[in-house]
Amino acid sequence: MQWQWMERVFHWRSILIFRVSLLVCTAGNLSAQATCPDITVTQQLLKEGFHRDLLTKVELGAGDEAIGSCTVAIKEHLPTGLYVDPYELASLQQHNLTEALMIPDTVDVESPEYLATDLAIVVYTKPDPQCASCFKAMLPVHCRYHRPTENDGEALTVLKSPEILIHCHKSFPSVECWKYSEVEAPCSVRNRHTCHWNNVKYKHVNKEVILKVPVGLKQHGTLVCAVTLLTTVLCSSLVLAAVCKYGHFSLVHCSE
Repeated sequence: MQWQWMERVFHWRSILIFRVSLLVCTAGNLSAQATCPDITVTQQLLKEGFHRDLLTKVELGAGDEAIGSCTVAIKEHLPTGLYVDPYELASLQQHNLTEALMIPDTVDVESPEYLATDLAIVVYTKPDPQCASCFKAMLPVHCRYHRPTENDGEALTVLKSPEILIHCHKSFPSVECWKYSEVEAPCSVRNRHTCHWNNVKYKHVNKEVILKVPVGLKQHGTLVCAVTLLTTVLCSSLVLAAVCKYGHFSLVHCSE
């Protein structure tokens, strides 16, 4: 009897120790979550048509004053259906409106979607004056021409999730608890030297960004070709008739 009683005591003691350990671990995890704010990212497409503005807002969620020592960059991976005009980007950088580096630094703006390649762009954000722990950036993007479709006359271009890169000169609790991997990227547009950045994990506030690009219909191909040919012939005839009627011709005699 005494042996059975001791066995029961040992059994209940083991259960009690397990439950206490579980409570301690749960409390520790809750405490860590409470002290480690989430990083949230919001993306929005502005304007309509083929020429859009991609607005990205990053909220670090930390109220620490040392957050002012941090630089936040957004690495966008544009699909083949989108491109950035390097001349427009250079103009915006001259006016201090957008700072970004393209990888590669050359892009064929005339290439259609089915002949283009993916494009990576590192966009350097600026502090949001309306939010102490927020950073935002605006990137002008343009839709490429797509192949004609069979039915709906629309092509879908899905924007990939960006990478959020953070570089802080000062250390504070939020930086230590954020999950990240170290990557190398240019320090800034003006400083092309390589810096070590923290590629952090984040929560996407809105759903994936999808662009609907208007395209032609395949069954209209014959009609479009016929109208184009007739228009070309008509315009060429009008130009030739005007030259013959109003043009002044002179014969130049060459003497040996």
